[in-house]
Amino acid sequence: MATPITVDHLTKRYDTTTALFQISFDVQPGEIMGFLGPNGAGKTTTLRILTGMLAPTEGTVRIDGLDVSEHPREVRRRIGYLPEHVALYPELRVREYLLYRASIKGVPGRRRAARVDAVLQQCALTDVTRQLIGRLSKGYRQRVALADCLIAEPKILILDEPTVGLDPHQIRQTRELITTLGRTSTILLSTHILPEVEMSCHRVAIIDKGRIVAVDSPAQLRQRLQGTQILRVELHGDPSAVLPALQQLPGVARVTMAGKTDGCASFDVQTASGADVREAVFRLAVERQWTLRELASVRASLEDVFIHLTTHEEGPGAVTGPAPAEVGR
Repeated sequence: MATPITVDHLTKRYDTTTALFQISFDVQPGEIMGFLGPNGAGKTTTLRILTGMLAPTEGTVRIDGLDVSEHPREVRRRIGYLPEHVALYPELRVREYLLYRASIKGVPGRRRAARVDAVLQQCALTDVTRQLIGRLSKGYRQRVALADCLIAEPKILILDEPTVGLDPHQIRQTRELITTLGRTSTILLSTHILPEVEMSCHRVAIIDKGRIVAVDSPAQLRQRLQGTQILRVELHGDPSAVLPALQQLPGVARVTMAGKTDGCASFDVQTASGADVREAVFRLAVERQWTLRELASVRASLEDVFIHLTTHEEGPGAVTGPAPAEVGR
């Protein structure tokens, strides 16, 4: 059986800008792979190359064993692609649009009505089948686009931000649908909602500045931060003074602001491997006359890993240490 998705040393350049550089990963049969990265990291560029919408500068992409550059039409027949921004026909009704799309995608005439009924049910659209697409909310339009993606029963799904514009209830429904589809399909899922990735994905690929910086299971990526400690520190004090003061403590690798409540500021303090900075944080608070309200260890999450791998420069809410090395492919 051919590997559903294989990306091998893929590079994409625009004039003097390199959007992707030598990225490699694969997605195995029946796997749900999360594809994560900050805005501008190269996620959408990668997905467009995978679906034949962009040509690579170097490297190869194979879908179900077929080179995308050599067999773009055959590849498109094998995948269901949900782009981040979907162009729909606002003058058509939902069911009309899906019947039209089923015909374009080669669904046999005798099966079209049944397939449309099935995806309407899957995507929770049965209550808007006769409504004009142009009158639907953004969330409903996103679900129509997902139904279109599924209508030809592709075995490989490439989903770019499938839950954008959805409310929390719809996000849960979509997550459950993706989990169900993963039993029979291979899925590459790009999303900013990290808890959804932890609950749905078998593995995660993280891209940053056009390079793959990690490929592993969520559990193994969290394991990467074991040996370090993450402390939640809540205190009264000027955040602009607290944050650099915490960062300067020996053994501190990174500090990020976690929020503000009741006049207090919360910070997540990540330590270097083996360091215990709790006493140093307490002494700092006493010296600066900051009222310390909380000092507790927290469990590393996929979000912590993501920030650890993709934060490079000091910003309004973070002070960073050195960039990490790549982890297992």
